Amino acid sequence: MGGAVVDDGPPGVKAPDGGWGWAVLVGCFVITGFSYAFPKAVSVFFKELIREFDVGYSDTAWISSILLAMLYGTGPLCSVLVNRFGCRPVMMVGGIFASLGMILASFAKSIIHIYLCTGVITGLGLALNFQPSLIMLNRYFSEKRPLANGLAAAGSPVALCCLSPLGQVLQYQYGWRGGFLILGGMLLNCCACGALMRPLLPPKKPLELEENAPKAEDKPQAKKKLLDFSVFRDRGFVIYTTAASIMVLGLFVPPVFVVNYAKGLGYEDTKSALLLTILGFVDMFARPAAGLIAGMKWVRPRCVYLFAFSMLFNGVTDLVGSQADNYTGLVVFCIFFGISYGMVGALQFEVLMAIVGTEKFSSAIGLVLLMEAIAVLVGPPGAGRLLDATHKYMYVFLLAGCEVALSAIVMALGNFFCIKKKQEDVGSKMEMAVTPAEKVGLNGGVEGEGDDEGEEESKGKENGHPTALKGGEDVVMVEEVGENSQL
Repeated sequence: MGGAVVDDGPPGVKAPDGGWGWAVLVGCFVITGFSYAFPKAVSVFFKELIREFDVGYSDTAWISSILLAMLYGTGPLCSVLVNRFGCRPVMMVGGIFASLGMILASFAKSIIHIYLCTGVITGLGLALNFQPSLIMLNRYFSEKRPLANGLAAAGSPVALCCLSPLGQVLQYQYGWRGGFLILGGMLLNCCACGALMRPLLPPKKPLELEENAPKAEDKPQAKKKLLDFSVFRDRGFVIYTTAASIMVLGLFVPPVFVVNYAKGLGYEDTKSALLLTILGFVDMFARPAAGLIAGMKWVRPRCVYLFAFSMLFNGVTDLVGSQADNYTGLVVFCIFFGISYGMVGALQFEVLMAIVGTEKFSSAIGLVLLMEAIAVLVGPPGAGRLLDATHKYMYVFLLAGCEVALSAIVMALGNFFCIKKKQEDVGSKMEMAVTPAEKVGLNGGVEGEGDDEGEEESKGKENGHPTALKGGEDVVMVEEVGENSQL
Protein backbone atom coordinates (compact mmCIF):
# COMPACT_ATOMS: atom_id res chain seq x y z
CA MET A 1 0.00 0.00 0.00
CA GLY A 2 3.00 2.31 -0.05
CA GLY A 3 2.56 5.11 2.45
CA ALA A 4 -1.12 4.49 3.14
CA VAL A 5 -2.23 3.91 6.72
CA VAL A 6 -4.16 0.71 7.28
CA ASP A 7 -6.91 1.41 9.80
CA ASP A 8 -6.54 -1.80 11.76
CA GLY A 9 -7.55 -0.19 15.04
CA PRO A 10 -4.16 0.21 16.76
CA PRO A 11 -4.10 -1.01 20.37
CA GLY A 12 -4.23 1.66 23.04
CA VAL A 13 -6.28 4.06 20.90
CA LYS A 14 -9.46 4.96 22.74
CA ALA A 15 -12.64 5.41 20.73
CA PRO A 16 -13.24 9.19 20.61
CA ASP A 17 -17.04 8.84 20.96
CA GLY A 18 -17.45 12.01 18.91
CA GLY A 19 -15.25 14.43 17.01
CA TRP A 20 -14.57 13.08 13.52
CA GLY A 21 -16.70 10.12 14.53
CA TRP A 22 -19.79 12.15 13.66
CA ALA A 23 -18.51 12.51 10.08
CA VAL A 24 -17.94 8.75 10.01
CA LEU A 25 -21.50 8.33 11.29
CA VAL A 26 -22.85 10.45 8.42
CA GLY A 27 -20.96 8.31 5.91
CA CYS A 28 -22.21 5.11 7.54
CA PHE A 29 -25.76 6.54 7.50
CA VAL A 30 -25.64 7.07 3.72
CA ILE A 31 -23.99 3.70 3.00
CA THR A 32 -26.49 1.81 5.17
CA GLY A 33 -29.30 3.58 3.32
CA PHE A 34 -28.04 2.56 -0.09
CA SER A 35 -27.18 -1.00 0.98
CA TYR A 36 -30.52 -1.93 2.53
CA ALA A 37 -32.92 0.32 0.61
CA PHE A 38 -31.75 -0.60 -2.89
CA PRO A 39 -32.99 -4.22 -2.86
CA LYS A 40 -36.43 -2.95 -1.79
CA ALA A 41 -36.47 0.19 -3.95
CA VAL A 42 -35.81 -1.69 -7.20
CA SER A 43 -39.00 -3.67 -6.54
CA VAL A 44 -41.00 -0.70 -7.92
CA PHE A 45 -39.52 -1.59 -11.34
CA PHE A 46 -40.58 -5.25 -11.14
CA LYS A 47 -43.89 -4.85 -12.95
CA GLU A 48 -42.19 -3.16 -15.91
CA LEU A 49 -39.48 -5.82 -15.97
CA ILE A 50 -42.12 -8.56 -16.01
CA ARG A 51 -43.72 -6.96 -19.07
CA GLU A 52 -40.39 -6.24 -20.78
CA PHE A 53 -38.86 -9.70 -20.43
CA ASP A 54 -42.04 -11.81 -20.06
CA VAL A 55 -41.01 -13.39 -16.74
CA GLY A 56 -42.80 -14.25 -13.47
CA TYR A 57 -42.73 -12.79 -9.97
CA SER A 58 -40.17 -15.35 -8.80
CA ASP A 59 -37.83 -14.36 -11.65
CA THR A 60 -37.86 -10.66 -10.79
CA ALA A 61 -37.54 -11.44 -7.05
CA TRP A 62 -34.12 -12.90 -7.85
CA ILE A 63 -32.85 -9.35 -8.48
CA SER A 64 -33.40 -8.30 -4.86
CA SER A 65 -32.26 -11.69 -3.64
CA ILE A 66 -28.96 -11.62 -5.55
CA LEU A 67 -28.33 -8.04 -4.37
CA LEU A 68 -28.78 -9.11 -0.76
CA ALA A 69 -26.84 -12.34 -1.30
CA MET A 70 -23.85 -10.38 -2.62
CA LEU A 71 -24.17 -7.92 0.26
CA TYR A 72 -24.07 -10.81 2.72
CA GLY A 73 -22.14 -13.55 0.92
CA THR A 74 -19.05 -11.48 0.19
CA GLY A 75 -18.59 -10.76 3.90
CA PRO A 76 -15.37 -12.80 4.31
CA LEU A 77 -13.91 -11.22 1.17
CA CYS A 78 -14.66 -7.77 2.59
CA SER A 79 -13.06 -8.76 5.91
CA VAL A 80 -9.88 -9.89 4.16
CA LEU A 81 -9.70 -6.72 2.03
CA VAL A 82 -10.32 -4.44 5.02
CA ASN A 83 -7.70 -6.21 7.14
CA ARG A 84 -5.24 -5.98 4.25
CA PHE A 85 -5.87 -2.53 2.74
CA GLY A 86 -8.06 -0.62 5.20
CA CYS A 87 -11.61 0.68 5.04
CA ARG A 88 -11.17 3.85 2.99
CA PRO A 89 -9.69 2.42 -0.25
CA VAL A 90 -12.02 -0.60 -0.17
CA MET A 91 -15.08 1.64 0.11
CA MET A 92 -14.03 3.97 -2.71
CA VAL A 93 -13.45 1.06 -5.10
CA GLY A 94 -16.79 -0.39 -3.99
CA GLY A 95 -18.57 2.85 -4.88
CA ILE A 96 -17.28 2.60 -8.45
CA PHE A 97 -18.51 -1.00 -8.72
CA ALA A 98 -21.95 -0.12 -7.33
CA SER A 99 -22.42 2.69 -9.84
CA LEU A 100 -21.05 0.71 -12.78
CA GLY A 101 -23.47 -2.18 -12.19
CA MET A 102 -26.60 -0.02 -12.38
CA ILE A 103 -25.32 1.84 -15.45
CA LEU A 104 -24.62 -1.43 -17.29
CA ALA A 105 -28.03 -2.80 -16.24
CA SER A 106 -29.76 0.07 -18.03
CA PHE A 107 -28.56 -1.47 -21.33
CA ALA A 108 -29.71 -5.02 -20.43
CA LYS A 109 -31.27 -7.21 -23.13
CA SER A 110 -32.51 -9.98 -20.82
CA ILE A 111 -33.31 -10.64 -17.18
CA ILE A 112 -30.01 -12.55 -16.90
CA HIS A 113 -28.11 -9.38 -17.74
CA ILE A 114 -29.89 -7.59 -14.90
CA TYR A 115 -29.00 -10.44 -12.54
CA LEU A 116 -25.32 -10.02 -13.42
CA CYS A 117 -25.18 -6.21 -13.47
CA THR A 118 -27.63 -5.07 -10.78
CA GLY A 119 -27.38 -8.21 -8.68
CA VAL A 120 -23.71 -9.20 -8.82
CA ILE A 121 -21.74 -6.04 -9.71
CA THR A 122 -23.85 -3.49 -7.80
CA GLY A 123 -24.28 -5.97 -4.94
CA LEU A 124 -20.51 -6.42 -4.66
CA GLY A 125 -19.98 -2.66 -4.70
CA LEU A 126 -22.50 -2.11 -1.92
CA ALA A 127 -20.93 -4.93 0.10
CA LEU A 128 -17.49 -3.30 -0.19
CA ASN A 129 -19.04 -0.17 1.33
CA PHE A 130 -21.43 -1.58 3.92
CA GLN A 131 -19.15 -3.76 6.02
CA PRO A 132 -16.17 -1.34 6.25
CA SER A 133 -18.48 1.51 7.28
CA LEU A 134 -19.77 -0.55 10.22
CA ILE A 135 -16.22 -1.48 11.21
CA MET A 136 -15.18 2.18 11.28
CA LEU A 137 -18.29 3.13 13.27
CA ASN A 138 -17.39 0.48 15.84
CA ARG A 139 -13.87 1.92 16.15
CA TYR A 140 -15.01 5.51 16.60
CA PHE A 141 -17.72 4.86 19.22
CA SER A 142 -17.77 2.92 22.49
CA GLU A 143 -19.94 4.49 25.21
CA LYS A 144 -22.28 5.99 22.61
CA ARG A 145 -22.14 2.97 20.31
CA PRO A 146 -25.80 1.83 20.69
CA LEU A 147 -27.02 5.31 19.79
CA ALA A 148 -24.52 5.56 16.91
CA ASN A 149 -25.68 2.19 15.58
CA GLY A 150 -29.31 3.29 15.80
CA LEU A 151 -28.64 6.56 13.98
CA ALA A 152 -26.58 4.86 11.27
CA ALA A 153 -29.24 2.18 10.81
CA ALA A 154 -31.81 4.94 10.28
CA GLY A 155 -30.15 5.52 6.91
CA SER A 156 -32.05 2.54 5.53
CA PRO A 157 -35.60 3.89 6.06
CA VAL A 158 -34.60 7.43 5.10
CA ALA A 159 -33.20 6.17 1.80
CA LEU A 160 -36.25 3.95 1.34
CA CYS A 161 -38.58 6.92 1.81
CA CYS A 162 -36.66 8.78 -0.90
CA LEU A 163 -35.72 6.03 -3.34
CA SER A 164 -39.11 4.32 -3.57
CA PRO A 165 -41.10 7.38 -4.76
CA LEU A 166 -38.08 8.55 -6.76
CA GLY A 167 -37.94 5.21 -8.56
CA GLN A 168 -41.64 5.50 -9.38
CA VAL A 169 -41.15 9.01 -10.80
CA LEU A 170 -38.08 7.96 -12.78
CA GLN A 171 -40.00 5.02 -14.22
CA TYR A 172 -42.83 7.28 -15.43
CA GLN A 173 -40.50 9.97 -16.80
CA TYR A 174 -37.62 7.96 -18.26
CA GLY A 175 -38.68 4.31 -18.13
CA TRP A 176 -36.90 1.63 -16.15
CA ARG A 177 -33.72 1.98 -18.23
CA GLY A 178 -33.42 5.71 -17.56
CA GLY A 179 -34.24 5.10 -13.91
CA PHE A 180 -31.42 2.56 -13.57
CA LEU A 181 -28.99 4.96 -15.25
CA ILE A 182 -29.81 7.84 -12.87
CA LEU A 183 -29.67 5.57 -9.81
CA GLY A 184 -26.24 4.42 -10.97
CA GLY A 185 -25.05 8.02 -10.93
CA MET A 186 -26.40 8.48 -7.42
CA LEU A 187 -24.37 5.51 -6.19
CA LEU A 188 -21.14 7.40 -6.90
CA ASN A 189 -21.84 9.15 -3.59
CA CYS A 190 -20.48 5.97 -1.97
CA CYS A 191 -16.99 7.11 -3.01
CA ALA A 192 -17.46 10.38 -1.12
CA CYS A 193 -18.61 8.47 1.96
CA GLY A 194 -15.54 6.26 1.73
CA ALA A 195 -13.33 9.35 1.79
CA LEU A 196 -14.77 10.21 5.22
CA MET A 197 -13.44 7.00 6.79
CA ARG A 198 -10.26 8.47 8.27
CA PRO A 199 -8.14 5.86 10.10
CA LEU A 200 -7.67 6.18 13.85
CA LEU A 201 -4.01 6.78 14.73
CA PRO A 202 -2.25 6.31 18.10
CA PRO A 203 -1.40 9.55 19.95
CA LYS A 204 1.98 11.07 19.08
CA LYS A 205 4.73 10.43 21.61
CA PRO A 206 7.03 13.18 22.92
CA LEU A 207 10.22 13.62 20.89
CA GLU A 208 12.55 12.30 23.62
CA LEU A 209 10.51 9.14 24.15
CA GLU A 210 10.29 8.64 20.41
CA GLU A 211 14.08 8.84 20.03
CA ASN A 212 14.74 6.40 22.89
CA ALA A 213 12.03 3.97 21.81
CA PRO A 214 13.14 0.97 19.72
CA LYS A 215 12.53 1.32 16.02
CA ALA A 216 9.57 -0.45 14.46
CA GLU A 217 11.93 -2.59 12.38
CA ASP A 218 13.52 -3.97 15.56
CA LYS A 219 10.20 -5.03 17.11
CA PRO A 220 8.95 -8.53 16.32
CA GLN A 221 5.51 -8.10 14.77
CA ALA A 222 2.93 -10.86 14.90
CA LYS A 223 1.37 -11.57 11.54
CA LYS A 224 -2.21 -10.33 11.56
CA LYS A 225 -4.89 -12.83 10.57
CA LEU A 226 -6.85 -11.75 7.52
CA LEU A 227 -9.83 -13.81 8.71
CA ASP A 228 -10.13 -14.98 12.32
CA PHE A 229 -12.13 -18.22 12.63
CA SER A 230 -11.61 -18.40 16.41
CA VAL A 231 -14.94 -16.57 16.87
CA PHE A 232 -16.69 -19.90 16.28
CA ARG A 233 -15.35 -21.03 19.67
CA ASP A 234 -17.59 -18.41 21.26
CA ARG A 235 -20.92 -20.01 22.14
CA GLY A 236 -22.72 -16.67 22.04
CA PHE A 237 -21.46 -16.05 18.50
CA VAL A 238 -22.70 -19.46 17.31
CA ILE A 239 -26.17 -18.85 18.77
CA TYR A 240 -26.30 -15.39 17.22
CA THR A 241 -25.25 -16.67 13.79
CA THR A 242 -27.82 -19.49 13.84
CA ALA A 243 -30.69 -17.22 14.86
CA ALA A 244 -29.73 -14.48 12.40
CA SER A 245 -29.53 -16.97 9.52
CA ILE A 246 -33.06 -18.18 10.24
CA MET A 247 -34.30 -14.61 10.63
CA VAL A 248 -33.18 -13.37 7.21
CA LEU A 249 -35.15 -16.15 5.50
CA GLY A 250 -38.29 -14.10 6.10
CA LEU A 251 -37.14 -10.66 7.26
CA PHE A 252 -36.78 -9.09 3.81
CA VAL A 253 -39.81 -10.76 2.20
CA PRO A 254 -42.61 -8.32 3.22
CA PRO A 255 -40.85 -5.12 2.02
CA VAL A 256 -40.17 -6.78 -1.35
CA PHE A 257 -43.77 -7.97 -1.85
CA VAL A 258 -45.94 -5.39 -0.08
CA VAL A 259 -46.12 -3.06 -3.12
CA ASN A 260 -47.28 -5.85 -5.41
CA TYR A 261 -49.62 -7.04 -2.64
CA ALA A 262 -51.44 -3.69 -2.86
CA LYS A 263 -51.39 -3.76 -6.66
CA GLY A 264 -52.93 -7.23 -6.54
CA LEU A 265 -55.81 -5.80 -4.49
CA GLY A 266 -56.48 -3.32 -7.32
CA TYR A 267 -54.80 -0.15 -6.04
CA GLU A 268 -52.89 2.13 -8.41
CA ASP A 269 -49.09 2.05 -8.66
CA THR A 270 -48.42 5.38 -6.91
CA LYS A 271 -50.68 4.52 -3.98
CA SER A 272 -49.10 1.08 -3.70
CA ALA A 273 -45.56 2.51 -3.68
CA LEU A 274 -46.64 4.85 -0.87
CA LEU A 275 -46.74 1.82 1.45
CA LEU A 276 -42.94 1.56 1.32
CA THR A 277 -42.72 5.26 2.15
CA ILE A 278 -44.96 4.76 5.20
CA LEU A 279 -42.92 1.75 6.29
CA GLY A 280 -39.70 3.70 5.86
CA PHE A 281 -41.00 6.76 7.72
CA VAL A 282 -41.92 4.70 10.80
CA ASP A 283 -38.69 2.72 10.55
CA MET A 284 -36.76 6.01 10.44
CA PHE A 285 -37.79 6.93 13.99
CA ALA A 286 -37.84 3.38 15.38
CA ARG A 287 -34.12 2.80 14.82
CA PRO A 288 -32.69 5.75 16.81
CA ALA A 289 -35.29 5.09 19.52
CA ALA A 290 -34.17 1.46 19.75
CA GLY A 291 -30.55 2.62 19.93
CA LEU A 292 -31.38 4.96 22.82
CA ILE A 293 -33.18 2.19 24.70
CA ALA A 294 -30.34 -0.29 24.09
CA GLY A 295 -27.84 2.21 25.50
CA MET A 296 -29.61 2.49 28.86
CA LYS A 297 -27.52 1.22 31.76
CA TRP A 298 -29.96 -1.50 32.84
CA VAL A 299 -30.83 -2.56 29.26
CA ARG A 300 -27.36 -2.80 27.69
CA PRO A 301 -26.29 -5.96 29.58
CA ARG A 302 -29.57 -7.59 28.40
CA CYS A 303 -29.47 -6.25 24.85
CA VAL A 304 -29.61 -9.75 23.37
CA TYR A 305 -33.09 -10.30 24.85
CA LEU A 306 -34.29 -6.97 23.49
CA PHE A 307 -33.05 -8.16 20.10
CA ALA A 308 -34.97 -11.44 20.50
CA PHE A 309 -38.12 -9.50 21.41
CA SER A 310 -37.78 -7.32 18.31
CA MET A 311 -37.55 -10.42 16.10
CA LEU A 312 -40.62 -11.94 17.75
CA PHE A 313 -42.50 -8.66 17.30
CA ASN A 314 -41.59 -8.65 13.61
CA GLY A 315 -42.68 -12.25 13.11
CA VAL A 316 -46.05 -11.73 14.79
CA THR A 317 -46.60 -8.60 12.68
CA ASP A 318 -46.10 -10.66 9.51
CA LEU A 319 -48.56 -13.30 10.72
CA VAL A 320 -51.26 -10.75 11.51
CA GLY A 321 -50.56 -8.71 8.37
CA SER A 322 -51.15 -11.75 6.18
CA GLN A 323 -54.88 -11.29 6.82
CA ALA A 324 -55.02 -7.74 5.39
CA ASP A 325 -57.56 -7.47 2.57
CA ASN A 326 -57.73 -3.70 2.00
CA TYR A 327 -55.46 -0.67 1.82
CA THR A 328 -56.13 0.39 5.42
CA GLY A 329 -55.07 -3.01 6.67
CA LEU A 330 -51.83 -2.79 4.68
CA VAL A 331 -51.12 0.68 6.09
CA VAL A 332 -51.54 -0.61 9.66
CA PHE A 333 -49.30 -3.56 8.81
CA CYS A 334 -46.59 -1.23 7.44
CA ILE A 335 -46.69 0.89 10.62
CA PHE A 336 -46.13 -2.05 12.96
CA PHE A 337 -43.70 -3.72 10.58
CA GLY A 338 -41.71 -0.47 10.44
CA ILE A 339 -41.43 -0.38 14.25
CA SER A 340 -40.29 -3.99 14.58
CA TYR A 341 -38.07 -3.87 11.51
CA GLY A 342 -36.40 -0.73 12.84
CA MET A 343 -35.70 -2.39 16.17
CA VAL A 344 -34.09 -5.37 14.44
CA GLY A 345 -32.01 -3.11 12.20
CA ALA A 346 -30.73 -0.99 15.09
CA LEU A 347 -29.83 -3.92 17.34
CA GLN A 348 -28.47 -6.66 15.09
CA PHE A 349 -24.90 -5.35 14.78
CA GLU A 350 -24.85 -3.77 18.24
CA VAL A 351 -25.47 -7.24 19.72
CA LEU A 352 -22.74 -8.76 17.54
CA MET A 353 -20.26 -6.06 18.62
CA ALA A 354 -21.08 -6.74 22.27
CA ILE A 355 -20.49 -10.49 21.79
CA VAL A 356 -17.16 -10.50 19.94
CA GLY A 357 -15.60 -7.10 20.76
CA THR A 358 -13.81 -4.58 18.55
CA GLU A 359 -10.73 -6.66 17.74
CA LYS A 360 -12.62 -9.57 16.17
CA PHE A 361 -15.58 -7.64 14.79
CA SER A 362 -14.16 -7.27 11.26
CA SER A 363 -13.85 -11.06 10.93
CA ALA A 364 -17.05 -11.84 12.85
CA ILE A 365 -19.30 -9.66 10.71
CA GLY A 366 -17.88 -11.16 7.53
CA LEU A 367 -18.53 -14.71 8.71
CA VAL A 368 -22.02 -13.86 9.96
CA LEU A 369 -22.95 -12.26 6.65
CA LEU A 370 -21.65 -15.32 4.79
CA MET A 371 -23.83 -17.65 6.86
CA GLU A 372 -26.83 -15.39 6.28
CA ALA A 373 -26.19 -15.18 2.53
CA ILE A 374 -27.58 -18.65 1.84
CA ALA A 375 -30.82 -17.80 3.63
CA VAL A 376 -31.05 -14.46 1.82
CA LEU A 377 -30.58 -16.19 -1.53
CA VAL A 378 -33.43 -18.60 -0.74
CA GLY A 379 -35.91 -16.26 1.04
CA PRO A 380 -37.44 -13.86 -1.55
CA PRO A 381 -37.26 -16.29 -4.53
CA GLY A 382 -38.82 -19.03 -2.40
CA ALA A 383 -41.60 -16.64 -1.44
CA GLY A 384 -42.01 -15.70 -5.11
CA ARG A 385 -42.31 -19.34 -6.10
CA LEU A 386 -44.91 -19.86 -3.37
CA LEU A 387 -46.82 -16.87 -4.76
CA ASP A 388 -46.68 -18.26 -8.30
CA ALA A 389 -48.08 -21.57 -7.02
CA THR A 390 -50.85 -20.20 -4.77
CA HIS A 391 -51.50 -16.70 -6.19
CA LYS A 392 -52.14 -15.55 -2.61
CA TYR A 393 -49.91 -13.16 -0.68
CA MET A 394 -51.34 -14.47 2.58
CA TYR A 395 -49.22 -17.62 2.45
CA VAL A 396 -46.09 -15.61 1.61
CA PHE A 397 -46.51 -13.43 4.70
CA LEU A 398 -47.42 -16.40 6.92
CA LEU A 399 -44.23 -18.23 5.93
CA ALA A 400 -42.10 -15.14 6.53
CA GLY A 401 -43.66 -14.57 9.95
CA CYS A 402 -43.04 -18.15 11.08
CA GLU A 403 -39.38 -17.97 10.06
CA VAL A 404 -38.68 -14.72 11.91
CA ALA A 405 -40.58 -15.84 15.02
CA LEU A 406 -38.57 -19.08 15.08
CA SER A 407 -35.32 -17.10 15.02
CA ALA A 408 -36.47 -15.12 18.06
CA ILE A 409 -37.11 -18.34 19.98
CA VAL A 410 -33.65 -19.70 19.06
CA MET A 411 -31.95 -16.47 20.16
CA ALA A 412 -33.77 -16.13 23.48
CA LEU A 413 -33.72 -19.78 24.57
CA GLY A 414 -30.17 -20.33 23.32
CA ASN A 415 -28.82 -17.45 25.39
CA PHE A 416 -30.97 -18.18 28.43
CA PHE A 417 -30.14 -21.88 28.72
CA CYS A 418 -26.76 -22.35 27.01
CA ILE A 419 -24.95 -19.19 28.14
CA LYS A 420 -26.45 -19.25 31.64
CA LYS A 421 -25.64 -22.95 32.04
CA LYS A 422 -22.06 -22.32 30.93
CA GLN A 423 -21.64 -19.56 33.51
CA GLU A 424 -22.97 -21.87 36.23
CA ASP A 425 -20.59 -24.64 35.10
CA VAL A 426 -17.62 -22.26 35.31
CA GLY A 427 -18.62 -21.23 38.82
CA SER A 428 -18.95 -24.83 40.02
CA LYS A 429 -15.57 -25.79 38.51
CA MET A 430 -13.89 -22.89 40.27
CA GLU A 431 -15.44 -23.86 43.60
CA MET A 432 -14.25 -27.45 43.16
CA ALA A 433 -10.72 -26.26 42.39
CA VAL A 434 -10.46 -24.22 45.60
CA THR A 435 -10.19 -26.11 48.92
CA PRO A 436 -11.95 -24.89 52.10
CA ALA A 437 -8.62 -23.80 53.61
CA GLU A 438 -7.80 -21.81 50.51
CA LYS A 439 -11.29 -20.23 50.59
CA VAL A 440 -10.47 -18.89 54.05
CA GLY A 441 -7.17 -17.53 52.75
CA LEU A 442 -8.82 -15.98 49.73
CA ASN A 443 -11.53 -14.41 51.86
CA GLY A 444 -9.16 -12.68 54.17
CA GLY A 445 -6.29 -14.91 55.29
CA VAL A 446 -3.67 -13.00 53.29
CA GLU A 447 -3.31 -9.34 54.01
CA GLY A 448 -4.18 -7.05 51.11
CA GLU A 449 -5.49 -9.72 48.77
CA GLY A 450 -9.12 -9.42 49.84
CA ASP A 451 -9.00 -5.64 49.52
CA ASP A 452 -7.51 -5.83 46.04
CA GLU A 453 -10.15 -8.32 44.94
CA GLY A 454 -12.90 -6.18 46.40
CA GLU A 455 -11.60 -3.16 44.52
CA GLU A 456 -11.44 -5.16 41.28
CA GLU A 457 -15.01 -6.38 41.78
CA SER A 458 -16.35 -2.94 42.58
CA LYS A 459 -14.63 -1.50 39.50
CA GLY A 460 -16.26 -4.15 37.36
CA LYS A 461 -19.69 -3.37 38.75
CA GLU A 462 -19.24 0.38 38.41
CA ASN A 463 -18.24 -0.01 34.76
CA GLY A 464 -21.74 -1.20 33.92
CA HIS A 465 -20.87 -2.80 30.58
CA PRO A 466 -22.06 -6.25 29.51
CA THR A 467 -19.45 -8.96 29.74
CA ALA A 468 -19.69 -11.68 27.12
CA LEU A 469 -18.51 -15.13 28.18
CA LYS A 470 -16.17 -16.34 25.48
CA GLY A 471 -15.65 -19.94 24.46
CA GLY A 472 -12.81 -21.65 26.25
CA GLU A 473 -12.47 -19.08 29.06
CA ASP A 474 -13.86 -21.49 31.64
CA VAL A 475 -10.90 -23.82 31.09
CA VAL A 476 -8.41 -20.96 31.47
CA MET A 477 -10.06 -19.74 34.65
CA VAL A 478 -10.02 -23.19 36.25
CA GLU A 479 -6.36 -23.69 35.34
CA GLU A 480 -5.46 -20.36 36.92
CA VAL A 481 -7.23 -21.32 40.13
CA GLY A 482 -5.48 -24.67 40.06
CA GLU A 483 -2.09 -22.98 39.81
CA ASN A 484 -2.94 -20.71 42.72
CA SER A 485 -3.93 -23.77 44.73
CA GLN A 486 -0.54 -25.38 44.12
CA LEU A 487 1.17 -22.20 45.24
